[in-house]
Amino acid sequence: MASAVETLYLIGSLRSPEIRTLGNKIRALGGFDVVEDWHAAGSNADTEWQEYEQQRGRTYLEAIRGLHAKHVFEFDLKHITRATIGVLMLPAGKSAHMELGYMLGQRKRGYVLFDKEPERYDVMYQFATGLFMKEEDLFAELKSPGQYIKEYYK
Repeated sequence: MASAVETLYLIGSLRSPEIRTLGNKIRALGGFDVVEDWHAAGSNADTEWQEYEQQRGRTYLEAIRGLHAKHVFEFDLKHITRATIGVLMLPAGKSAHMELGYMLGQRKRGYVLFDKEPERYDVMYQFATGLFMKEEDLFAELKSPGQYIKEYYK
């Protein structure tokens, strides 16, 4: 791994307390500025936003163009854009998958860390730079980009 610090955007669910733990573990590897600040909004942030907008009588299409949605989107986009690596921690929802897809579309490295063997197989995860079932395998890849993948995908 290069000696410079790389920015890693950790992608996942607001409802997953493991996001913060994984962020700390990646930081402990050294060489990474891990961004998971979006997680500070709390596990009910999306539900609260939806209820707020519905109480105002707004539809989804109106709400997503509102100030709150724009602010949250711009915050995330700023940090996704400056990151050189993305790690999607499953389980995660649609937004998380969109974030990883955006990063991959920008030709950035993007990895998926599964929480378990998938109940339903999906071939499109092959877009990712690498897929992992164990944290330690992801960490090996982060420390030596391409080496773990090269050995695993022989």
